[in-house]
Amino acid sequence: MINDTLSEALNDQMNFEFYSAQVYLAMAGYCSGESLDGFANFFIVQAEEERFHAMKIYKYLNDRGIRVQITGMEDIRNDYGSVLDAFEHAYDHEKIVTKRIYHLSDLAMNDREHATIQFLKWFIDEQVEEESMFDSIINKLKRIDKDSNAFFMMDNDFAQRVFTPPAD
Repeated sequence: MINDTLSEALNDQMNFEFYSAQVYLAMAGYCSGESLDGFANFFIVQAEEERFHAMKIYKYLNDRGIRVQITGMEDIRNDYGSVLDAFEHAYDHEKIVTKRIYHLSDLAMNDREHATIQFLKWFIDEQVEEESMFDSIINKLKRIDKDSNAFFMMDNDFAQRVFTPPAD
């Protein structure tokens, strides 16, 4: 049985995943304002993915008989100095998410809550992918620096990105 501390932490993480979606929508808005529709699409897809993560926790809480508690969100940054700045902020945000997932996992392990441990393994694997992806994009953006052709090729590539929910 999930204790109150773990239940509250899972609810908090669900809300943080919804917050993360808003963070990425703000980044998309920045990119759209700069007429970088491919980069905007990248962040819109990222927001869809974060909502998927939130709903995955929502369903888990419901399946375990825990009442979901939706909370408000803090203000979100909407302006960035560059696309690179937005991606660096996104990478830092994902590092925070990883720490939060690790904390949840620690709580579940301390309580020997095996179902939750298994559930969180998916999120741990997901965070490895997320951090790796953002690190790679940042390195590419730094490498292309002032090469406008490479930058716009990257923008065009990101315009093709779509969200496909993973199979469970």
